[in-house]
Amino acid sequence: MTAAADPSIHASAVKVGDRAVLIRGPSGSGKSRLAFDLIVAGRAGQIPPATLVGDDRVLLAKQDALLMARPVAALAGLIEIRGLGLRRCDFVPEAPVGLVVDLAAPDAERMPPAVALEIRLKGIITPRIPVGSGFAAFPLVVAALLTPPGSVPDPRPSHDCRKEFGNHISPTIATE
Repeated sequence: MTAAADPSIHASAVKVGDRAVLIRGPSGSGKSRLAFDLIVAGRAGQIPPATLVGDDRVLLAKQDALLMARPVAALAGLIEIRGLGLRRCDFVPEAPVGLVVDLAAPDAERMPPAVALEIRLKGIITPRIPVGSGFAAFPLVVAALLTPPGSVPDPRPSHDCRKEFGNHISPTIATE
């Protein structure tokens, strides 16, 4: 099956910097809202520049070793803003997916296991954020975009740990 013949998926995508954030979830879960929030944050300089790829329906295709997102032609350049309806905005015709956000994800956890933080789509393994129902996705996406992979602190206690576990504050002048 060719990319042109592949069915669209119910998702939104926004190119942030040089990679797209693919936003999936059930109807009403906030896909368009998160897409618009990312575009606004990109314009405000809070994250790298952000441009819509597609809202509500996108096409995914494997191209070499990349997962590419493209808008559905009939919806290209349109985004739904709840309370205002459909609005035109700038868009890009395609972008490689660098992050998948699953809204209302049943496997969302406070401390997700590593296996939940990536997904294989069309044979391409991509970083993933599972977001539980009722939780704000935007701060998680911004954190993922602005912190490098592997920036997790060493879980071992520091050399001056009096409690022998790492969940504490290092000594400062206030505690001496």
